[in-house]
Amino acid sequence: MTVIILIAAPEGLRGHLTRWMVETSAGVFVGNPSRRIRDRLWELLATRIGDGQAILIEPAPNEQGWAVRTAGRDRWQPVDFDGLILSARSQNQPNEKSHPSR
Repeated sequence: MTVIILIAAPEGLRGHLTRWMVETSAGVFVGNPSRRIRDRLWELLATRIGDGQAILIEPAPNEQGWAVRTAGRDRWQPVDFDGLILSARSQNQPNEKSHPSR
């Protein structure tokens, strides 16, 4: 199974994905496309996402059984940590809870 999540996507991307997958909630697509179709969909999303965000979760032969791809303006990045995929915040982004020193 493949899951694609679109956040603030440009016009037309959601409609294009509905040709291959089912939109279970706004911006959340689920389906079982072949690897070839999945790779072509990802190429399209990665080039057209602009200031939005795209996340693709796909089957993979690893401990977790899945892998993740991201494109666009990410707040979190997938990081391989000894075979486990974890999410890490980019160091160049400010911490939302921090306050400027007075």
